[in-house]
This record gives sequence, structure tokens and C-alpha cells, in this order.
Amino acid sequence: MSEAPSFFDTVNIYFDKAAALTDYPRGLLDQIRVCDSVYAFQFPIRRQGDYEVIAGWRAQHSHHRVPVKGGIRFAPTVDEDEIKALAALMTYKCAIVDVPFGGAKGGVRIDTKQYTAQELEQITRRYTAELIKKNFIGAGLDVPAPDYGTGPREMAWIYDTYSAFYPGAIDAMACVTGKPVTQGGIHGRVEATGRGVYFGLREACDQSEDMKALGLSRGLQGKTIVVQGLGNVGYHTARFCQEAGCIIVALSEREGAVYRPEGLDLDTVVKHQKETGSILNFPGAKNITPTNLALELECDILIPAALEKQITAENAPRIKAKIVAEAANGPTTADGEKILLDRGVLVIPDIFLNAGGVTVSYFEWIKNLSHVRFGRVGKRFEEAAHERMVGAIETATGRVFSAEERNKIAHGADEIDLVNSGLEETMINAYRQVHDQRMRDPRTKDLRTAAFLTALHKVATTYLELGIFP
Repeated sequence: MSEAPSFFDTVNIYFDKAAALTDYPRGLLDQIRVCDSVYAFQFPIRRQGDYEVIAGWRAQHSHHRVPVKGGIRFAPTVDEDEIKALAALMTYKCAIVDVPFGGAKGGVRIDTKQYTAQELEQITRRYTAELIKKNFIGAGLDVPAPDYGTGPREMAWIYDTYSAFYPGAIDAMACVTGKPVTQGGIHGRVEATGRGVYFGLREACDQSEDMKALGLSRGLQGKTIVVQGLGNVGYHTARFCQEAGCIIVALSEREGAVYRPEGLDLDTVVKHQKETGSILNFPGAKNITPTNLALELECDILIPAALEKQITAENAPRIKAKIVAEAANGPTTADGEKILLDRGVLVIPDIFLNAGGVTVSYFEWIKNLSHVRFGRVGKRFEEAAHERMVGAIETATGRVFSAEERNKIAHGADEIDLVNSGLEETMINAYRQVHDQRMRDPRTKDLRTAAFLTALHKVATTYLELGIFP
């Protein structure tokens, strides 16, 4: 029996499928495909009166654009193959949503639950120091962000450590994104990936012909969803979809899932989880164990928002969803996806769908380089102009607007408004590019191939314009 392909191999299988549809020189395709730089290192931390050696990685997949960009993952399963695969996905993801970064990724092999906050700070600061030693971090070099097991707290530690090494560096704040708002972060970053998944899914479900082929109505209203993973991405995806009229029939976590065909209220389930330590035994819902069985429940849309390799050749034949929306990175293996496609399932790929995080990270990076909050310069001017317009309408028509109506009309855009508007614009345009590629070329029968082909064209064009491959 042949060994299953690794995560990085799987990414390259998808890449090769798209590359075969192009006529770019083999050398150019090889350059895009490989990981440019990988830094693997170990460092000691003092713990409980002894020393422990920690393994860390940072991979820079593509330098066709700089800086490179990608999150830092803290997990016990982290290894070099996973980091290279995630870095490659970041290259293609950034290209699809027209964010001018190359792809990168970092990781530390630890189980965060086994360490105190002080020990995690030690690890994060020492990891940052290792990146600094090799020029693997900097506003114009390599800009990390949060990923699984990390968040704003860790990003603040990274920024503080970098600033200590480079006192007075005017662009030091742009060395990392996903920071707390008080430390140069941006409003809307925490929920950005989940909001981006919602925008992308909404756009996909707005395609009448695609929905008709699946036997579904247009739009999200009334569609049943199953969400695997209630972390940051899964929670916010579920929240925005529920607000748009979706019915959450199941929610899944590590310990199992809860299922209620009539629908679950997200925040009520989360409250139960906080009170009891588990989503299981939620009143009125059925427990589903083991947790992966939730993937096989009847629903319109399945949203895997946990880790990679969740849908495989083994369970793909039992997936009942008509749409698989990949909120996580690499949740579907290549052989698993082939089975889904053969069964007519619409797979919305991760390299497009979860690009909301890097999109808003890009906005944060721009904010840090410009040293001004979005909306600060123009908000009051916009409001004054809108007030004058409202006044002119009232004078011309005799209609007097209420205070609430006036506030809605005259409201000037603040940072969160501009961030959400930019994210929505990005996800809509990116989906349309991928969808157009799929419809334009009869050889690209699925969205993932169309997405990889879209990314490949953009990366290849950059290399060709640089004159590296005449």
C-alpha cells in the first residue's frame, strides 16, 4: 500500500494540476513550486528548574514579492513539511486576493495547554530573537501574523522583542500584524478570516447557475450548515452565516459535536461550552462522537474550520453536503477532493476562502507604515459633506429627516467601516476572478484548479516582468 502524500506534496499536486494547463517554461514553474528558504532551529528555555529544548521553523516560500507574509503556529504536531505547505498556500492566497506579499509560515512544536503564560512569553520572545538573527523578520523582509495557537498577545510580544533589538526603528511596528489595537493593530483583524469566509461563501451562493446545478436556491438564507471547529475562524464564520439567515444544524469541537436539525443558536452553545468545558450535552441537541462523524451529517454547506486532512478518501464518499467551504488550511486531501468532485460537490478552496486574515493583515501593515489610523483624516470631512447634502434635500423637498435617519446618512467611515468594506471588495473580486477562470477555460472544471491557475498566472507574470525568466 503506497504512503499517503504529505501536506506539502498535496499542495504541489494541486499546483501541478494547474501548471499542466499552462505553457510557462519548466524552470519558471519549478521556481514557483519550491520553497525558497527554510530556517529550522532549536533553542532552550528554562522551565521548572530545568531546561527544555524547543523546535521552531520559519519557511519563506516565494520571494517574487517582498516582504513575505504568513502566520506563526504553536501546535504539538508542527513539523517542517506542514510549515512549507502552509507557506506555499500563503503565496497562492496572497496572489489570488492581490495582496503584494510572498508566502511564508512559521511554527513552534509545543502544546500551548502545557505551558504557563510566562513560559509562552519566553518561547515567543526567544523564537523572535532567532528570526532576527537570520533576518527572517522585518517590515520589508518577513512579516508574521497569528495562526493556530497564537493571537494578539503573542504578536505584541514579537513586536516588543523586535523593538528592543532595533530601538528607534521607525517602521518597527510593521514587523508583525495581528497585534492588539493598542499596539498598532487594526480594528476588525480578530474576526477577519471568518468574515472573509462569509463574504466568499455569500458570493459563491449568489451564482444562480451554480446553485441550480446543486439543487439549491440562490443566496445563504435558509441554507443548513455544519461547522467543524469553534476557534476564532469557525466561531466568526458561524456567527456571520447565522446572521445572514443560515441554519446551524451542527457544531463540532475536539471532544465531539452537537446536532439539532431544527437549528442551534451559536452564542447559546458557546455559553454552554464556557460553563461546562464542553459543547457536548447541550440541551435539546444530540451528541455526535467521535467528532469527525459530524462531517458526514446532512446539510447544504459543510465548513471545516479546524486543521488539515479532515476530508479524505476514506470519509469523502459519506459527505452529504452539497458545498464544502474550506475555512481551514488544507482540510481536504487531493484524493478526498477527487471523490467529492466526482459526486458533484462544490468545493470552495482554502487558498481563496480563508484569505480574509491576510487581507486585513495587509491593511494593518499599511496602517503601520503610514503611521495614521484609517478614517482619521477624512471622517469628519465626509460627515460635514453628508450633512450639507441632507440639509439641501430637506430644503428642496420639505422632508425633515429624523435624528436616526440623519445619523445613518451622514455617518463618516471609521477604521472598522473601511476595513470591512475593503475586505468585502477583496473577497468579491477574488471570487469573480476565480469563477471567471473556471468558466472561461473548460479544462478548469473545479474552483481549486481555477484558483491555483489564477495565482500561478499572477506569480509567473511577476517573475517574467522582473526579467528573471526572459
